[in-house]
Amino acid sequence: MNRRTTTRTLAAALSLTAALAISGCSSGSDSGSDSGSKAGSDSGSKADAAKPSMTVSGAFMPEPVNDKMAGAFMVIKNNSKTADKLTAVTSPLSDDLQIHETKNQKMQQVSSMDVPANGELRLERGGNHVMFMGLKNTPKVGDKVTVELRFEKADPVKVELDVKERTYNTTAATPTNGTAH
Repeated sequence: MNRRTTTRTLAAALSLTAALAISGCSSGSDSGSDSGSKAGSDSGSKADAAKPSMTVSGAFMPEPVNDKMAGAFMVIKNNSKTADKLTAVTSPLSDDLQIHETKNQKMQQVSSMDVPANGELRLERGGNHVMFMGLKNTPKVGDKVTVELRFEKADPVKVELDVKERTYNTTAATPTNGTAH
């Protein structure tokens, strides 16, 4: 009987190990079922244990001049030890939102932007930003515009952009008032 019990225990352990290895290689489409797990001792489930956590502050949109385009600015903070990438932005205000990088005073669309581990991505005037192309309507000062930020690893973050005066700009200091939901 002792040998039979040992064999069953070994078989159960091997089955569990195989299941963990298979789930560690999945694409993440079932991430909702594993998101509560914070155990980081198994290197096969490292992606679940180190899932980045994003917060947003200082989010605003200057009042657009017309219904053709507008910019969005904010600070995205990565509160984890895992680097991530901003890969897309969506909004009911436009079907075409683009992530723009500014280098040498020239802006160009990019497919993603890095959000460093325990760091931040600053989207600001004269620098990197989000561009709304072909607005469905023209928001006015005082309105709120909802966007959803999508990341390579982190869960999506919904943000309300405050529509500000066209000349509005944040100070050089890090914004303290978060507007993420």
